[in-house]
Amino acid sequence: MKSAVETLNPTRVRLTVEVPFEELKDSLDAAYKKINQQVTVKGFRKGKVPARVIDQRFGRGAVLEEAVNDALPKFYTDAVNEAELSPLGQPEVDITELKDGETLNFTAEVDIRPAIEIPDYSGIEVEVDAVEVTEEDVDKSVEQLRERFASTSPVERAAEDGDVVTIDLEAKVDGEVLEDGVASGVSYTIGSGELLDGIDDAVKGVEAGGEATFTSELKGGSAAGKEAEVTVKVTQVAKRELPELDDEFAQLASEFDTLEELKADSRKRLENMKQYDQATQAQERVLEKLLELVEVPVPEKLLEDEINTRKHNLEHHQLGQMGLDLAKYLEIQGKTEEEFETETREAAVKGIKTQFVLDELVKQEKLNVNQEELTEHLMRRAASSGMSPDQFAQAVVEQGQVPLLVGEVARGKALAVVVEKATVKDTNGEIVDLEDEEEDEAAESEAAESEAAQTPAEEKTEG
Repeated sequence: MKSAVETLNPTRVRLTVEVPFEELKDSLDAAYKKINQQVTVKGFRKGKVPARVIDQRFGRGAVLEEAVNDALPKFYTDAVNEAELSPLGQPEVDITELKDGETLNFTAEVDIRPAIEIPDYSGIEVEVDAVEVTEEDVDKSVEQLRERFASTSPVERAAEDGDVVTIDLEAKVDGEVLEDGVASGVSYTIGSGELLDGIDDAVKGVEAGGEATFTSELKGGSAAGKEAEVTVKVTQVAKRELPELDDEFAQLASEFDTLEELKADSRKRLENMKQYDQATQAQERVLEKLLELVEVPVPEKLLEDEINTRKHNLEHHQLGQMGLDLAKYLEIQGKTEEEFETETREAAVKGIKTQFVLDELVKQEKLNVNQEELTEHLMRRAASSGMSPDQFAQAVVEQGQVPLLVGEVARGKALAVVVEKATVKDTNGEIVDLEDEEEDEAAESEAAESEAAQTPAEEKTEG
């Protein structure tokens, strides 16, 4: 077999392959054997029909077609390996010449990973938010905890903002009560914004036994997005009572004996959260700076596939679960279809570029992934998916996704290398040291995943 490579553009090549006919022998034998098992010829036992009889009865062309279809993947793969290419997706194959007993010639056009040169990135500088926890932050955190321990007691008066009301709901569209538009005994805190738009104004001022009617756009269900006439009946009004902020509350709500100890713990937790956010912010901004330094051609076919994948996931998974279609989603977001298309394309381009650059860094820095790192990453992914680690691991293995997880971890490590050499300052001008913090290791992986793991580029890699 002889092959040659023609570069069509930085992300696409054409392979020209010439195969001597004798190299088709194994595939021809396999073709005759396969046809033998499928046909019946009078006078011959099944599977024992001679090749010359198959040629006479069914045509040599049918045998050649079967043999070529069987052989092409191997010859294509051999040509790819010989040229040391990294193809993306399936090739477009064209048989240019097939002479029985002489030769098989074909061409294969395919997208490839572009050659990327990573420049010196040690001079990257980024600014991140300073880690500052105010008294107001601490008070807000303690107040949220206090809200969780609130109690309610029924009152005989009209409902007010902050009250917990028990209500029955009935929704009509075009005068017809919806099958899924009736609910009884719903507990709702006025002002929480957790139900329908307009319900707060409707129930305020209504006593137990009273009812009100209002118009609202339904957020989910069979008539999602439609205007409905909603009747709400209040069956009970209850006042929320918050516990006193004192040592007794601290003992009730935590393992601490005093309110001051509880506040100190809240401050520490907030600092840890902001340090994590700061580390994540550093990853994202260093990544943006790195991408600005590198010229990355993006294969057009891969880009279109990625755009379509993102749209499909949004429309059929995320929005579907919320009972919305794309048009309604864009209306809520205040975006035009053109703006959505532009944003989706930009995100897809960034995702593909991120994967290419970080994968190149993995090779350049000779980074490996050990079992412990892979296990830790699998545990995080399982937690975010809502599955148990065992369930998630089984799904990953069954779907052949282990190499994808390894790639995600490796890219996280590659980004960590860049961050380590970057200068990170906070908004106060102080140097931020991101080393030796366990939280940062998780943030490094998550930052890489947020940009790279979403793109299916690696899934499309062949050879």
